[in-house]
Amino acid sequence: MDIKYRTIATLKRYEIGSKFSYLPVLPKASVLIPLLVREGEVHVLMTLRSLELRSNAGEVCFPGGKRDPRDKDDVDTALREAEEEIGLPPDQVEVVCTLCPIMNKSGLLVTPVVGFIEETFCPCPNPAEVSAVFTVPLEFFMRAADHNAYNTPGLVGLLHSFDYLDLKSGNQYHIWGLTAILAILVAVLTFRKKPEYDIAFDSDDPVAYFQYSLNRRISKL
Repeated sequence: MDIKYRTIATLKRYEIGSKFSYLPVLPKASVLIPLLVREGEVHVLMTLRSLELRSNAGEVCFPGGKRDPRDKDDVDTALREAEEEIGLPPDQVEVVCTLCPIMNKSGLLVTPVVGFIEETFCPCPNPAEVSAVFTVPLEFFMRAADHNAYNTPGLVGLLHSFDYLDLKSGNQYHIWGLTAILAILVAVLTFRKKPEYDIAFDSDDPVAYFQYSLNRRISKL
């Protein structure tokens, strides 16, 4: 089995299905975590938000955004936003699974959708929303060399960050917060081992930690 299909088989085990159907009605958003195989390694595609945006301007993130009334579900939201932001056609995404939802700092319930895309995909970023598109080897998020973590008041667990130098463009990207924890989660699940630094969740069963964190946030609303 090649690396792509091995990764798909591994990640499908963590599909959440209806585990979070008990949640109250909350404002929703979704992100697409696009994986691809390059030179025999799994990479993840990320974007740099435009400096013209009103929120999170200039930050690294995954393609995604708020649920639209037209969207059928979380997957639909993630695929629509990816097409709008980077020109990724939905039919070019092999959806693998949806992972544990996380409440962001704005109170949005964000559901990560993992999918595979072809290495040959050529992004067409919408300049109103995205200023750069780049890929990172997924294993980068397992290493301690470019990782930092610190405690933040009101946050369960540590706030993680990474500094990534993209050799192709020469640009350095600061990856932190929700984007960093999602990248860590996908890396840990894919490689089925703990990273070189401490994490708050159990690498074998991450749902319990994220469910606890989410219930704690909701209880304070």
